[in-house]
Amino acid sequence: MTTLAIKLTPGAASDRIDGWDVDPDGRPVLKVRVRARPVEGEANAALLKLLAKTLGVPKSAVSLERGGQSRLKRIAIDGLSPDEVRDRLSAP
Repeated sequence: MTTLAIKLTPGAASDRIDGWDVDPDGRPVLKVRVRARPVEGEANAALLKLLAKTLGVPKSAVSLERGGQSRLKRIAIDGLSPDEVRDRLSAP
C-alpha cells in the first residue's frame, strides 16, 4: 500500500491534477482540484474517482485515510508501489 498526501481544492471549474507542491513542513503534496462542492463527502468522492482513473486502478483500490473534513488529505492506494504512483501521476 502506498500513501499519498493531497491538497484538495473543491468547487473548481474542472477536475484536474495541478502537480506537486510542498506543505509548510517541506513534505511533498499533490495539488488536486475537483468540481464537486465539499458537501456530504462529494468532493472526497470526486477526488477518489479522479485518482483511480488517473492511476489506472479500480475505485476500490483508492481510499481516504485521513482528512475527511480538511483540505489536506492522506490517500491510500493498494496495488501500486510509490514509484509506480509517481510515474503514473507525472505521465502526460
